[in-house]
This record gives sequence, structure tokens and C-alpha cells, in this order.
Amino acid sequence: MPLRSDQFFVLTGGPGAGKTTLIEALGRRGFATTVEAGRTIIRDQAEIGGPATHQNDPALFAEIMLAFDMQSYRQALDKKGPVFFDRGITELAGYHRMMGLPTPAHFRAAAERFRYNTKVFVAPPWPEIFANDGERKQSFGEAVSTHDASVRIYAEFGYEIVPLPKASVENRMRFVLAELGL
Repeated sequence: MPLRSDQFFVLTGGPGAGKTTLIEALGRRGFATTVEAGRTIIRDQAEIGGPATHQNDPALFAEIMLAFDMQSYRQALDKKGPVFFDRGITELAGYHRMMGLPTPAHFRAAAERFRYNTKVFVAPPWPEIFANDGERKQSFGEAVSTHDASVRIYAEFGYEIVPLPKASVENRMRFVLAELGL
């Protein structure tokens, strides 16, 4: 039976498109938020010299992200009001495709079971703000591929794609809140 919360809102897109900055701004406004699994896992793996990274072992990286995201979802079930997710479980099925890997059945099962509000906010590729950092090592081309894979997989699972405007963080936040009637 699917878990569903109409109060769970995903913000997704490629790396360097401003998702995390927007999530952090929503958090400062008092909304519940989650952290991006990928960044946390990359930091943890770097600390211990582990292999579960996008570059070293994308299948293992995806497995750990799935476990992390399922736990984040379950923890969010205890929160009151809207919760904003920095990426979601659904896009891990798209990650496999993007990496040229077969999508394991349990990833599709997780995407069916752990549902979000039907509106998914997508940050478009934005070269003017794209930058690499300690965890983000992808090229802008890879960021575009990630964006495209995210859009395709959410649409495939029946979500409505809502593109975020290329605007200031404050204007993006106003846009999201207005779209949700908050």
C-alpha cells in the first residue's frame, strides 16, 4: 500500500540549480525540510574512504541514497504541516537510467510506495549560478542530464512538473508558496 503525503513537496533538478539554497530559505521561514541524501553520503564516504560515490560505484551510491531517503520520508511523517524535500525517492529510478544501469525492481517499488504531493518543483539548469564544490563534481552537461532524467521519471510516475523560475531565492520561495497556496 502506498505511503502518501499531500503535504510532502519535492524540489529537484540538476546539481547547481539552486535547490538546496531554496530548501534552506524555506527552512529559515519555519517550514520543515529534509537534506539531500547525495551530499551527505558523499561527505560521509570521503571521511572514511568509502566507495559509495557517483564516480566510484553509482549502484552502491544509489542503494545508500534509497535507504537514506526512505528514512527521511518516514521521519517526515511525524512532522506537522508541509515538508520540503531536497530531491525524492522517485528520481533514483531515473538515476539508474542516466548512469546506463538497469533499474532494480525495488527502486520502482519504493517510488510507488513512497509518494509525494503531485506537484514537483524542478529547478532548471542555470549556467550563471552553476558551480562545483566539495561534493558537487559534475560538469554542467551532467547537471543538464540529471535535470532531464528527473523530469522524465517524475512525469512517468504521474507527477505534475512545475518549473521554478530563474529568479532570486526570495522570488523562487514566493513562487513555490503561491503555487501551494501557503
